[in-house]
Amino acid sequence: MREFTIVVAGCGGMANAWVKDALQRSNATIVGLVDIKLEFAQAMAERHGLNCKLYTDLAEAIKDTGANLVYDVTIPASHFHICSTAMRLGADVFGEKPMAESMEEARELVALSENTGRTYTVMQNRRFNAPIRALRGVIKEGKIGKVGYIGADFFLAPHFGGFRDMMDSPLILDMAIHTFDQARYLTGADPVSVYCHEFNPQGSWYAGNASAICIFEMSDGSVFSYRGSWSAEGKPTSWDAEWRVNGDKGTALWDGADNLHAEVVAPGDQNGKFIRDYTPLDIARSWTGRSGHEGCFDEMYSALIEGRTAETDCRDNIKSMAMVYGAIHSAREGRKIDLRNYY
Repeated sequence: MREFTIVVAGCGGMANAWVKDALQRSNATIVGLVDIKLEFAQAMAERHGLNCKLYTDLAEAIKDTGANLVYDVTIPASHFHICSTAMRLGADVFGEKPMAESMEEARELVALSENTGRTYTVMQNRRFNAPIRALRGVIKEGKIGKVGYIGADFFLAPHFGGFRDMMDSPLILDMAIHTFDQARYLTGADPVSVYCHEFNPQGSWYAGNASAICIFEMSDGSVFSYRGSWSAEGKPTSWDAEWRVNGDKGTALWDGADNLHAEVVAPGDQNGKFIRDYTPLDIARSWTGRSGHEGCFDEMYSALIEGRTAETDCRDNIKSMAMVYGAIHSAREGRKIDLRNYY
C-alpha cells in the first residue's frame, strides 16, 4: 500500500479534523506541522500527541522531511503560496476551499498541477452524504426526466466574529461555493452564465454583502437559482441548503438533511386534465461511504492510490470557483456574465 508522509500547513481550529483523519490511517504519517506562529504548531502537536518537527516555512518543512503530501488548511489568502510551493517541490496537495483567492491564481494552480504531474484536490465535503448521492442518482438515471430547473435556498445567521465579518462578500466567497459545487455535482452540468444581485439587509452584522440572489444558466440547458443569506435570523435552513429539482416528468425535493422525496406524473391517460395526477417515487440510498470531511478524505486518498483523477480535483473545482467569482463580477457590474472563459 502506498505510504503518505504529510506536512500540515495551518494549525488553526479547522486543522484538527484533518489531523484526526490522518491519524486514523495506517498508511499516513504526519511528519511536520507548519504555522506562521510556531506556538500554534506546538499546541497542535501537544493536542494530538504528535512527535514531529515544527516549522514556520513550508518549503523548509518539505525539504527537511521529504513529505509527499501537504494538507493546506491555511486562510484563503495563503492557498496559492502553499499549493504552488508544495507542487513545485514534488508533493501532492489536499486543500480547504476555496482553491485560490482569485480566478487568475486558480488557473495558475491548475496549470502547475498539469505541468508538475502533482495533484491538487479541494475539500468539497458537502458532496459526501447519502441524501445528495441519492438525489444525484434520481437525476442521472432520468427518473424525473430532463432537468429544467434546480433551486437552492440557504438562510442562516451565524455570528462568527473575526475575518468573515469584515469580508466584502462573505456569503459568496466563503460559503456559496459549497452550494454552487453541489449544483454542479447534482446536475453533472457546468456553468455557462450568471446574473447576481448582492446586498446587505437590515440588521446585518457583516461589513460586506451577506445576502445574494443568483441565476445561473447551465450547460445542459437548465437554470440554477440560488437564494442565500448569512444574516437571516429565524427558521434556518440546513447548511446543505434546501433543494428543489424540476424535471419534465416530475420533481424532487431535499431539505438538506435527511428528508428526500420525489413524485412523478402518474402512468395512464391524463389527457385533458388541468393538473395531472402524481405518484411518489421510491428513492434508493445506496451510499455506504463516510459523510462530510471523512468522505471527501476517502475519495482524495483513493484517487492517489488508484492513480486516477479525484472527484474534487482542481481541474474540476475551478468550475465551481468560476461560479463564485462570476457571481461577484456580475453583482459589481450589474449585468449577466459569460462564464465560459473563466475556466
